[in-house]
Amino acid sequence: MKKIVLMIAVVACVAFASQNAQALTVNASVENVAQDEYAKVELKDVPQAVKDAVAKDYEGSSIKEAFVAGADAEKKYKIVIQTKDQTEQTLLYNEKGEAIV
Repeated sequence: MKKIVLMIAVVACVAFASQNAQALTVNASVENVAQDEYAKVELKDVPQAVKDAVAKDYEGSSIKEAFVAGADAEKKYKIVIQTKDQTEQTLLYNEKGEAIV
């Protein structure tokens, strides 16, 4: 009788342990899907607020490339500029032209 109870306890522990491992795997997959991927956009499609912020914060520089990520309400723009001294710098702004740190 003790062997049967012990056997049931061992099987239950193994079943619970395997379910926990599966749950951890699912959580890792969800995190990978949730990451933002930036898509290249034309400079004309960058909001004027972002262009104005770049011009104000980095006077004399020019925008080389622009990328966008996120949903409509929370778009983020990755802007690649060329500074006065001909170096490239990557900046992040939200749709309102506020720098993202």
